[in-house]
Amino acid sequence: MRRIARAPHWRERYFSTLFALSVLGSTPLAQGEGTAILLNLEGAIGVATAEYIIDGIEEAEDRGAELVIIRMDTPGGLVSPMRDIVKAILGSDVPVATYVSPDGARADSAGTYILLASHIAAMAPTTHLGAATPVALGGGWPGDKDGSDDKDDSDDDKESDEKEEKDATDPGSAMDKKVMNDAIAYIRSLAEAHGRNADWAEKAVTEAATLTAAEALENNVIDLIATNQAELLQKINGRELKVNNLTVVLETESIEVETLEPSWRIKVLSAIASPEVALLLLMIGIYGLLFEGYNPGAVVPAVAGVICLLLAAYALQVLPVNYAGLALIIVGIVLIVAEAVVPSFGALGIGGIAAFIFGAIMMFDSDIPGFGISLTFVVGLALSAGLFLLWLVSYLVRLRRRGAVSGRASIIGGTGTAMQSFTGKGKVWLEGEAWVAVSRVPVEQGQEVVVRSMDGLTLEVEPASQLDRTQAEFQT
Repeated sequence: MRRIARAPHWRERYFSTLFALSVLGSTPLAQGEGTAILLNLEGAIGVATAEYIIDGIEEAEDRGAELVIIRMDTPGGLVSPMRDIVKAILGSDVPVATYVSPDGARADSAGTYILLASHIAAMAPTTHLGAATPVALGGGWPGDKDGSDDKDDSDDDKESDEKEEKDATDPGSAMDKKVMNDAIAYIRSLAEAHGRNADWAEKAVTEAATLTAAEALENNVIDLIATNQAELLQKINGRELKVNNLTVVLETESIEVETLEPSWRIKVLSAIASPEVALLLLMIGIYGLLFEGYNPGAVVPAVAGVICLLLAAYALQVLPVNYAGLALIIVGIVLIVAEAVVPSFGALGIGGIAAFIFGAIMMFDSDIPGFGISLTFVVGLALSAGLFLLWLVSYLVRLRRRGAVSGRASIIGGTGTAMQSFTGKGKVWLEGEAWVAVSRVPVEQGQEVVVRSMDGLTLEVEPASQLDRTQAEFQT
């Protein structure tokens, strides 16, 4: 009986592969000629930035790329997105080379963590890195309650003991120390994972130390300096790396570099997660709801206002926001509206604009790198927003005082034209329609008449000239 060969089951192939890897042990695996994925990390590191970098690394893994290059120029950013990027790099099956470029670029604050976490850390000649001290929301450095970095060495032991005892019982100080110690341990572990200078990495946190590219290379903080991308690929060719416990030998001499641009979704989220845009969305949303409140039934302002407020809520969730500043902005808008409705000779309006300006400055924490807001932008927006709101409210008040523009209320007191000469019953032309009318006095054809009352669909009118004479006699 002939036996038919059976194809190996996927479980058999899986365990065979694991066995082969265990036999190979640390034998270097050469990366073949292929593709390198280039990701551009520019500007402040936020939620959208992290999503772009993580998606890029996953795309490189799915496509079997040989290398991921992160070209970095950042002032820093938020801690949570930075940690997400670091996790993606450490867990990547594809080697990641972070390259601080072009000349004049920087890898400050959160960028330093990402650079140290990468399998290859490279910099252009005139770039720098460092200043990785975590900044507490609301300003100030953790562990620095009075804003000073140094204490006089001549302070007596008694004062030092009192300060230590106070710090030990101060919940704020204890939390600051926890944040600082966590950052120190985190950055040291990243540096040690790739055999880099962990002592300097700690100084970048505790002393906000910075280094130029040449100093970083001399102090074993980075792996190499490259003037351009081509030189970077040339210098890392043949380099052995540990990637997920496997030794990989890079072959980048003939590698093809493909730039992966952010998707339209990430571009939109990046635009929304900007302090200026978030502030504009907040203002437009409030204006829309105010307009709908003064003019019920308009619908469009309400829809636009709700959408803008929801977008602003998303932006405020991913931005370092001070809620006292947000409250001041709302108070400022209320005061500006109050000035338009209840005139106070400018006191409420000026107070509202001042509250708006201070609130906008406070709302976005300028101590978080890359998330400050321009004072010129805030003042210009406050003045223009205040003037526009005053005009809008005054315009709506005038509309309300103008009276009805349709229906019975708009017909009584309206002016029409007699379609024929009549005494008693006749016809007049009013608001584009012919109406049955009655008059106690003679009316000539083409004469203007004024509606005095309305009975069903019959109008009681009198000549406009008669009304003018009656008013003149009354005034006399």
